[in-house]
Amino acid sequence: MIQNPKRYTITAALPYTNGPIHIGHLAGVYVPSDIYSRYLRLQGKDVAFICGSDEHGVAISMKAKKEGITPQQVIDKYDGIIRQSFIDFGISFDNYSRTSSEIHHKTAQEFFRKLYGQGDFIEEVTEQLYDAKADQFLADRFVTGTCPKCDNPEAYGDQCERCGSTLNATDLINPKSTITGETPILKETKHWFLPLDRYQDFLEKWILQDHKNDWKTNVLGQVKSWLDDGLKPRAVTRDLDWGIDVPVEGAEGKKLYVWFDAPIGYISSTKEWAAKEGKDWEPYWKNADTKLVHFIGKDNIVFHCIIFPAMLKAEGSYILPDNVPANEFLNLEGNKLSTSKNWAVWLHEYLQDFPNQQDVLRYALTSNAPETKDNDFTWKDFQARNNNELVAVFGNFINRVVVLTNKYYDGIVPSPNEFTEVDEATLTELKAYPEVISSSIERYRFREALGEMMNVARLGNKYLADEEPWKMVKENPERVQTQMYVALQIAAALSVLAEPFLPFTATKLENMLQCKLAWNDVSSNSDLLPAGSKIGQAELLFSKIEDEEVQKQVDKLLATKKANEMENAKAEPQKEVSTFEDFSKLDIRVGTILEAEKMPKANKLLVLKVDTGIDVRTIVSGIAEHFSPEEVVGKRVTVLVNLAPRALRGVESAGMILMTNNAEGKLVFVNPDSDGVMNGALIS
Repeated sequence: MIQNPKRYTITAALPYTNGPIHIGHLAGVYVPSDIYSRYLRLQGKDVAFICGSDEHGVAISMKAKKEGITPQQVIDKYDGIIRQSFIDFGISFDNYSRTSSEIHHKTAQEFFRKLYGQGDFIEEVTEQLYDAKADQFLADRFVTGTCPKCDNPEAYGDQCERCGSTLNATDLINPKSTITGETPILKETKHWFLPLDRYQDFLEKWILQDHKNDWKTNVLGQVKSWLDDGLKPRAVTRDLDWGIDVPVEGAEGKKLYVWFDAPIGYISSTKEWAAKEGKDWEPYWKNADTKLVHFIGKDNIVFHCIIFPAMLKAEGSYILPDNVPANEFLNLEGNKLSTSKNWAVWLHEYLQDFPNQQDVLRYALTSNAPETKDNDFTWKDFQARNNNELVAVFGNFINRVVVLTNKYYDGIVPSPNEFTEVDEATLTELKAYPEVISSSIERYRFREALGEMMNVARLGNKYLADEEPWKMVKENPERVQTQMYVALQIAAALSVLAEPFLPFTATKLENMLQCKLAWNDVSSNSDLLPAGSKIGQAELLFSKIEDEEVQKQVDKLLATKKANEMENAKAEPQKEVSTFEDFSKLDIRVGTILEAEKMPKANKLLVLKVDTGIDVRTIVSGIAEHFSPEEVVGKRVTVLVNLAPRALRGVESAGMILMTNNAEGKLVFVNPDSDGVMNGALIS
């Protein structure tokens, strides 16, 4: 761990431009990295907070094929959505770039050439999967098959999303091309490989020994698992028509593998930022007094803790990350987030549905962040955290302080009189919070840090509730001056201590209190809001979220789930072939249910009286768990009338009502909808 770094380079995982940003991305990467960057800036640190769109790789090509557009159109569309969403949500990147930019192509090719010139690659002709019908080699995501480790039949050629194993496409059992559905063949092709096995000893010492006490256990565990299996050479090039050209002779038509070029995007984005700011980019990546921190989700641990460090080590002039505080996954309403299945809360849609409530989502995601294990986001929890914590604790305290100051003193901060022990203890406790919150943030415990920030608001609420200035103002106005002065110091402290977590709220609070503080002012300055200062009028920082608002979001998800079920529903396989003569034996008629009652002591059976057009007969049907007797009376139904009678619990059933299941597994009647169809009409 670097002590007293001169500057900080903070990277957030480059979002893939094959879809918008959702809450899983925010909770895993962008909210924690933004909290950390904002906190450092409040301390006056030199910070480069770097990100950009990841615009190469097979996922882009797949999206383009699916939508019938070019890869360039795909990346332009989603880069625009992602970029604007981050701006509107207040993610404070110093630079947000694109890997399709000229500076990135040049930087990635220069990096490759240096390693190539140093002899760091292995050049090898190997057999890769090839789709003869499509006449192309298949990149990993264009292949699906059975995972050799967990038997998942829908594993991709690079990773099994069920067990998390990293794979090669040739590892899959029964592989299929996603382009044509054909079984691919093996065909020879030349590629360049980074021999990760050469860096095994270095990585074991650097991570498992040198960082065993300051890196998160989930990160160390995944790294150890990979190292225990033994590292192997990994291809840095691929046969693909979208990406960065491999810049050496004999590599025509080949592209840099996206895992190789994407992390270099941090470097090219830093170069782009430095050029705009008139700075030298190299100290942010090459000086030992720089602290480099990668914020990622757990699916990127291998790339940022093994592969990218091996690349940097091989290049020779770059620093290595001081920490990689990867988060686990956030689920949604009990199910795994899925872009392809539209099971997500999309950031750009949230910003439309909940205008000016960015901080509510930031708060909910931080307080429920998947820092050590997968967590679940629910709309009810989102509502509860807003109403019971932001509104009832933070907002309530600020509103009382500002309203009372304007009521008693026309918005002028009163001069305090003699402090009591309670006043002294409260102000002393307040001064301790910056260090407490800092300790949590610097150990990447953002949930814990947020909780401590909210404890400052709780301190203020408790102080006011115990002191009750509204009761004392007439009998002891001098005492109330001191009480309100103390309460205003807590409010002022919140305007800066809340900024990393709730930046929009902090800005409102600064404007309301007419103050601008630095982080360390809270612990070093006893007069954060001096007597005689003028504050503004009260403004509600948060508003209650009603049941109807969250139900609307739940209904949207339920509609998505239903659509997915319909899309993924598979018909039962065809039964054995029957002849026309077999079918002609069946006498199927239109009927109407006249009466219905439950079969005694039978949970599943209804006894029905059915007008079949040729008679009124009794039919016993096993539909009682799906329909009440009242629901079915008057229903028009389709009846098999010449089914041999059968006694069920002593009642003779003469026929069968035709039913089927919908996508949700609910029984539905197969019934005639057209007007003018008479009971007894034959169905043929």
